[in-house]
Amino acid sequence: MEFEDILISGKPSFSMENPEKPGITGEIPGEDALDLGKEKIKALKDAIAEIKFLIKEREELSKSLAKDVEKIKLDISNFLLTTEAVDADGFRERNGLRQKQIEMSELQLNERVGCWRDVSQLKRELRDLTQELNEKEERLNVLGRILEE
Repeated sequence: MEFEDILISGKPSFSMENPEKPGITGEIPGEDALDLGKEKIKALKDAIAEIKFLIKEREELSKSLAKDVEKIKLDISNFLLTTEAVDADGFRERNGLRQKQIEMSELQLNERVGCWRDVSQLKRELRDLTQELNEKEERLNVLGRILEE
C-alpha cells in the first residue's frame, strides 16, 4: 500500500529520490544557503553604504546651516554698526535685532548638539551592521569551506 497525501491529483507531495536528505534531489548541498547568504551580505553592504552617505550628508547639512546662521548674524551686526537709534522705536528695534542674534546663536548650539546626536546614532548603527556583516561573511566562508570538502 502506498501512502499518498490527500490531493486531488492523487500523487504524493514528497520525493523519495534521496531518503537520507529529504528535499534535495541531486542539487549541490547548501547552494541555496550560499545564495541566500550572499544576498544578505549584499543587503548589509548596501545598508552600510547608505549609513555612511547619511553621516556625510548630515555633517554637510550642519556645516551649511552654521554658515547661513553666521552670515545672518554678521548682517545683523553690520546693520547695528552702521545705524544709530535716535528714538525709542529705534532702540526697541536694535534690541530686537540683538535678541535675534542671541536666538541665532542658540540655534547654532542646538544644531551642533542635534548633529552630534544624529551622527552618533548613525555611527552606532554602522558599527552594528559592520559587525553583523563580518559575522555573516565569516559564516559564509566557513560554510563554503565545509561544502568544498
